[in-house]
Amino acid sequence: MDEFALLREKLDEAITYGRIELAGQLANEGLARSEAKESLGESEYFKAQIEIIKGNYFEAIRHFDQAISFNPRDGAAFNDRALCMVELGIIEEAFYYFDKGIEVEPDYATVYHNKGWLLNQIGRHQEAIAYFRKALELDPARAVTYENLGDAFLNLTDYRLALEAYQEAIGLLKPGYSDIKEQIVKQIELVKDKMNKERQ
Repeated sequence: MDEFALLREKLDEAITYGRIELAGQLANEGLARSEAKESLGESEYFKAQIEIIKGNYFEAIRHFDQAISFNPRDGAAFNDRALCMVELGIIEEAFYYFDKGIEVEPDYATVYHNKGWLLNQIGRHQEAIAYFRKALELDPARAVTYENLGDAFLNLTDYRLALEAYQEAIGLLKPGYSDIKEQIVKQIELVKDKMNKERQ
């Protein structure tokens, strides 16, 4: 894995788990390294990440478009552009960019996860499950994907599968994410409560 891919992976994890200060440090480090190496596509990608952290989604989209112009096979740039669109309430059009990310980088688990997340958010739970499963096929250790898979099953009132997914998420969570573990434990308690009510 090259240095930029490793930085991107760490940055994605930091953002996913709400470690915004760390994400900012990683984005700035990526920008400094990419500028030192005159890697224009990477520079634009990390500039976009800095704008996301600041909440400047239109500006982030501008940088992602530049990153894509330098590297049209950058699935992460398409994925993150789509997420910016979601933040701006541009939902249906975001699917185009998720699909483009899948097309250009079909082995990138995060884009499947995020498309599944959006599908679940808008009530398309069965479709979401298929995308979560594809993400897990590519990256079986993604705790966050198991958590979201659990949410999709919970939305479909399939409590047994929701419970299995949440338990898998807890088993995969890295140390130091106690707040997220606590959140998943609450979901497990909710599911168990619903299962008990069904039995009565």
